[in-house]
Amino acid sequence: MSKTKYITILLLNFILFNCQTKTKKKDIPVTNTINITTTANQLTLFGEHVISTPLYERDLAISPQGNELIYTLGDYKQNRRCLVYLTKEEGVWTEPQILNISGKYQDIEPFYSNNGNRLYFASNRPIYNDTTRNDYNIWYSNRVNNGWSNPVALDSIINTKTDEYYPSLSHNGNLYFTATKASGIGREDIFMSEFKDGKFQAPKLLPEAINTTAFEFNAYINPEENILIFSSFGRSDGLGGGDLYISRKDSLGQWTASKNLGKTVNSDKLDYCPFVDWKSNNFYFTSERKPLNNNKIDHVKTLKALSNSPLNGYGNIYKIGFDKLKL
Repeated sequence: MSKTKYITILLLNFILFNCQTKTKKKDIPVTNTINITTTANQLTLFGEHVISTPLYERDLAISPQGNELIYTLGDYKQNRRCLVYLTKEEGVWTEPQILNISGKYQDIEPFYSNNGNRLYFASNRPIYNDTTRNDYNIWYSNRVNNGWSNPVALDSIINTKTDEYYPSLSHNGNLYFTATKASGIGREDIFMSEFKDGKFQAPKLLPEAINTTAFEFNAYINPEENILIFSSFGRSDGLGGGDLYISRKDSLGQWTASKNLGKTVNSDKLDYCPFVDWKSNNFYFTSERKPLNNNKIDHVKTLKALSNSPLNGYGNIYKIGFDKLKL
């Protein structure tokens, strides 16, 4: 075979290979497993192999515009945790990337403001110029250009030298969060800070319809501020390592006794980090559940495959239609 002919064949094969590769990528985007517009009729693992992976995922937030989502991604033991985002471009979701303000400290639990231009989250980064502080506090960052501004800590009326977690805000700006305070009644409790005259007011402990002597944590408030979904551990009606509960305000504006969401959502493992996307009517949460498998393992490859599966017992994000909860 002549040298010229050989080179021509190589070039043709190279061009053909690249055309096939590009067509494949275009026709079958990796992130096509992500669907935030359709209401889930049953409990579904969200974004399998893209968002829900063998690593630890939790704390989903979807922008009000529906073109961006942020969640917490950690290593297997959550020794390192980052805020990760995806955006929707020309109908296709991008690959997950670490937020420009994250990656150095433990950043968790994102929540968008009602216009999507401010992001609240919890972090153990040093606060108030005190380099000795590594407790968790609530921060916010504003959207700028193609990223987020340098985070700002909320006022010390919210952030104390104990931990503050899981910010969630109603449309009027009232802040719900988790903390351990002397004024609480449990190991962890849920507090509310009213947003008034442009400032957060002194936090108030939510009533015993929600807080108990057990653990109450990670509360999601709906925009109208009449539905609260949260986790609790240690209650007599609990199913396992932490269950999701719901409370609604009655006609007098009082919170009703919280109710366990039941086996449709809760498992014998930790179930927490609730979020509702009201546009799609999907309820999202994090779970450490894994399939029951008592079969004997005969091969190392089998053990490795189980360990490297999204359903390995570390955190994943699930979704189900809110109306499927049969509340």
